[in-house]
Amino acid sequence: MKTNSFLKKIAWGLVIFIGLSNAVSAQKIQVNGKVMLAADSSALPGVTIRIKNTNIGVVSNSQGNYTIQANIGDTLHFSFIGLEIQNIPVKERKLNVYLKEDEMVMEEATIVTGYGVTHHESAKFKLHSGMRIRGGAMPLAYTQNTEEYNKFAANRFLPALNEPLSTFSIDVDNAAYSNVRRFINQGTFPPVDAIRTEEFLNYFTYNYPAPQEKDPVSITTEVSNAPWNTQHKLVHIGIKAKEVSTDNLPASNLVFLIDVSGSMSDANKLPLLKSSLKLLVKQLRPQDRVAIVTYANHTKEVLASTPGSDKAKILDAIDGLYASGGTAGGDGIQRAYRVAESNFTKGGNNRIILATDGDFNIGISSPRELEKMIETKRTSGIYLTVLGFGMGNYKDNRMQVLAEKGNGNHAYIDNLTEAKKVLVNEFGGTLFTVAKDVKIQVEFNPAKVQAYRLIGYESRLLEAKDFNDDTKDAGEMGAGHSVTALYEIIPVGVKSNFAPNIDPLKYQKTEKNEKKMLTDSPELLTVKLRYKQPDSHKSSKMEVTVIDNNTPIKKSSENFRFSAAVAGFGMLLQNSDYKNNFTFDDVIDLAKQATNYDPEGYRKEFIRLVESATLLK
Repeated sequence: MKTNSFLKKIAWGLVIFIGLSNAVSAQKIQVNGKVMLAADSSALPGVTIRIKNTNIGVVSNSQGNYTIQANIGDTLHFSFIGLEIQNIPVKERKLNVYLKEDEMVMEEATIVTGYGVTHHESAKFKLHSGMRIRGGAMPLAYTQNTEEYNKFAANRFLPALNEPLSTFSIDVDNAAYSNVRRFINQGTFPPVDAIRTEEFLNYFTYNYPAPQEKDPVSITTEVSNAPWNTQHKLVHIGIKAKEVSTDNLPASNLVFLIDVSGSMSDANKLPLLKSSLKLLVKQLRPQDRVAIVTYANHTKEVLASTPGSDKAKILDAIDGLYASGGTAGGDGIQRAYRVAESNFTKGGNNRIILATDGDFNIGISSPRELEKMIETKRTSGIYLTVLGFGMGNYKDNRMQVLAEKGNGNHAYIDNLTEAKKVLVNEFGGTLFTVAKDVKIQVEFNPAKVQAYRLIGYESRLLEAKDFNDDTKDAGEMGAGHSVTALYEIIPVGVKSNFAPNIDPLKYQKTEKNEKKMLTDSPELLTVKLRYKQPDSHKSSKMEVTVIDNNTPIKKSSENFRFSAAVAGFGMLLQNSDYKNNFTFDDVIDLAKQATNYDPEGYRKEFIRLVESATLLK
């Protein structure tokens, strides 16, 4: 009897112990702590702290502090662009975390975030005085924000019967994506006009086949269901430019045109700009040459054209730059063209690299005036690449115009990792043109397509007649560049509220034999592309037909699924009329199905960015 009683007591004790253990493990506590840089224990603002496998999270404040409700046993996920991710289990209420620099930026002495610059020796993050904080924890935006963006209306559905041709200039710019990333990492959604979906799409690399024939580009197409509306189809068009090894690239005549006005004094402007250009200087070869022109109240040629072998001299000139005065950007551009023209390399890559926040306030400054000036210089054979920096007064509208009219590209540098992407990883594509005036024209078969809309490219639309007009300017493709375009299609026979409602034509009738000929064609559409060789004024044409094989999205390529996820993200940020019930979680799920091809890790970074966006809803 005593033995049985003793055993019962032990059993009850075990039950109580297990119950208490489970209660402790499921106990919800308030975890607080500070996120710091491992190199010198400086505070890290803007770090996303999320309970792993949930959408629950917060962002560290200006002192790096955070507070979050979590269960003991949960795992906290700490992430920030440019720093290594940490996953730490919750064991107690106090949890201080030290994040290390990502290996991609270890070779440079500086790490730059959306808030400031951190040196290995002395970490001093700089918060702008105009920044306001919500709930004391989440940095939002500037109270006095003078950033400027071109307004645009998203493309609508057009009827294929009445408007069978869609024509646009290609766009390899990707500034909008890194700029929007900056907003989200600060804890706020970007303005709608900052969201150019085509620049989201073209930020990423895709596994397109390289050109095999004499043409410098290849065309890849694919059709499947639109993930946000399964009654609709999505057409994916991919253009890939030929790769050229660095050894075989033509000699460069580069002019660094650097804004050193007072507005560039912030840590994420001139200091980051200087670190970025140093990365580019490391890539220079002896046959390349660099000159440096600066502008503030006045313009100055601080470095005459110098061979790439004399890196020490070039780097010394960059190190000597400091910010002060006004912004005579128009005069600076004119002087840079004069310097580039005086050192023109025949058959080479002649290019101005403008680095600025775009805030011109002396001389020529309006977008229209700048556009006219750049257009007059376009025929000189000198290209213009624009690198944007900073926040609060960033003039995206001017940067976009300068790049488009200057036959160049536009990138936004929000940290040193992005500078490495643009100026090192994509060196050839950023600086060396292999095809110019690249235009696309798509003809839709009205027997198969009821209506269509081009996703993005609103500022790049052309008239149908422009496609065969070789005097009409269009976009350039650099070595290894890829361009991605998506069309959403409403098939014939599908009832849709988005299909344009147009009365039957009174004076035009479709003959029976013509209608039969259309119906018999299995083709959904035809993609036509025109390009010019860099040294030619006459275009060549390529053409491919596209057939819908009813491929379900689960069997589509990773290129298709990832581009659809990126487009969906842009639609959600724009609060598009066409998003239906598509969510950020749907974007994440779709993107996670397309990460096998991710050579630089940018697709996984995209997923983390969308996860951060879910915390801002």
